[in-house]
Amino acid sequence: MSNENENEDETPENPLRRELPEEVPAAVEESEPQQAEEEGVPSLSGRQRLVKGLWPPRVSRAQLIVAVLLFGLGFGLAVQVASNSDGDSALRGARQEDLVRILDELDSRTQRLEDEKQGLEDQRTELENSSDQAEEARKQTVEKEKQLGILAGTVAAQGPGINLTIDDAKGTVKADMLLDAIQELRAAGAEAIQVNGVRVVASTYLSDSGSGVKVDGNKITQPYRFKVIGKPQDLEPALNIPGGVVQTLEKEQATVTVDRSTKIVVDALRPAERPDYARSSSR
Repeated sequence: MSNENENEDETPENPLRRELPEEVPAAVEESEPQQAEEEGVPSLSGRQRLVKGLWPPRVSRAQLIVAVLLFGLGFGLAVQVASNSDGDSALRGARQEDLVRILDELDSRTQRLEDEKQGLEDQRTELENSSDQAEEARKQTVEKEKQLGILAGTVAAQGPGINLTIDDAKGTVKADMLLDAIQELRAAGAEAIQVNGVRVVASTYLSDSGSGVKVDGNKITQPYRFKVIGKPQDLEPALNIPGGVVQTLEKEQATVTVDRSTKIVVDALRPAERPDYARSSSR
């Protein structure tokens, strides 16, 4: 009986042992850290193994080239956006009244160019339709000579414009400041300019000279008086724009006066000079 019981006990135990193979790998896994510790190699946690797999990164040459190209493209776009922002910053900071005035000045310049274009077209039409084309051409030549004489300073001129007076009692106004005033007036459409009895032309230059300024080698002293022929509605606002000529001179403690007039006489003349090298290219 005892032998039969022992056989019965052994029979069910054997299948159970065969159905539990998971115990063997578990025992093996538990033995691996012990074996690593016995061999002197520290065991790694899951986080440490993840970090070790990600760093240092392994980058191929193709990936590096793409990264450099993307960086260059992004840098170029950033520079372009910054340059556009700088170009618009001056107008963004301007007041509404200043923007309206600037727009009016642009419209005035456009209208002047359109008028000049129309005048030239009318002259061409008169020449084409005139019965005596030779006489008409002579009249237009005389008129053109007068116009060029005004620009060259060899002919006196009169018309509407402004009187600009700069009183520099402390002697802080320099030649470059007066030159800025001349350039601003020219940009606003001034057709004839005279400064303290000196006619201003395309070749005019200014330089400092002691307590005064020289215009084409002629010394002038304050107060500096400008006679300017042009459209007063364009000339005066051009001098009074924010950060313009008037504000710059006033920062130097100079007194600036601008008066509009319906009749300005510019009678200072320049001798007609024959160019040394330039010759007409017409044949």
